[in-house]
Amino acid sequence: MRRSPHEWTVGPRRRGRGPLPGFGPALGFTLAYLGLVVLVPLAVLVLRAARFGAHELIAAVTTPRALAAFGLSFGASLAAAAIDGLVGTLIAWVLARYRFPGRALLDALVDLPFALPTAVAGIALAALYSASGLLGRHLEPLGLQVAFARPGVVLALAFIGLPFVVRTVQPVVGELDAAMEEAAATLGAGRSLILRRVVVPQLLPAILTGAGLAFARGVGEYGSIIFISGNLPNRTEIAPLLIVTKLEQYDYAGAMAIALVMLLAALALLLLANALQRWTLRRAGEELL
Repeated sequence: MRRSPHEWTVGPRRRGRGPLPGFGPALGFTLAYLGLVVLVPLAVLVLRAARFGAHELIAAVTTPRALAAFGLSFGASLAAAAIDGLVGTLIAWVLARYRFPGRALLDALVDLPFALPTAVAGIALAALYSASGLLGRHLEPLGLQVAFARPGVVLALAFIGLPFVVRTVQPVVGELDAAMEEAAATLGAGRSLILRRVVVPQLLPAILTGAGLAFARGVGEYGSIIFISGNLPNRTEIAPLLIVTKLEQYDYAGAMAIALVMLLAALALLLLANALQRWTLRRAGEELL
């Protein structure tokens, strides 16, 4: 039986008119808003880049400086996402499973990178890990340079990406059935075996989703990195900073080419994150059945 437009809603079917507009007006507003705010600016970027020849665009993104910037942006983002995947899962487990004094404060601190301007985070990290900083003065004699080096870039990206993993994994940890862990322990399984065979398989989709979002966020990060990386070409220069440098030099073709690569990478990462989320929901539905 064909549904009326008012029946295309989430949840159980309801009779009568609801307080919100129907499917048609809601979809029209959604498409119009996303078109003006998201699609139009991105389409303009693609059209502007298309004005330059393909040879010029390819040459701009294959220079040694551009390749080094891409390598640092993607490589550091991947390393930071891996760190966040491990540390964020542990933090999510503690927040969801245990009650202790100061838990509310710790839970609020997880969201601090969302509220804190990224430039402030970069300045704070640079001051902390520089050669004269509180921690940097002890690391430099050991040959460990964090500020104005690649480890500082990874640290800054791990800082801004941590909330994505924690907030993605935390509700999944809260919904885990402790009876399964107790049953495995009753059958003689040790803690490591329970972790590998019972807990991790249920958390893995959420961990991958959160790490994917952290990776996508890190690829486009700018503010927190420019203060701690040192911005050395071919060494600690990230792709977003190279775009700004190209614009300052009136190299619009180079800036557009690099921006187009970042746009395509961001779209691919978001599609991957959405696919992981659908996989998580599908697995959850299969377990309920």
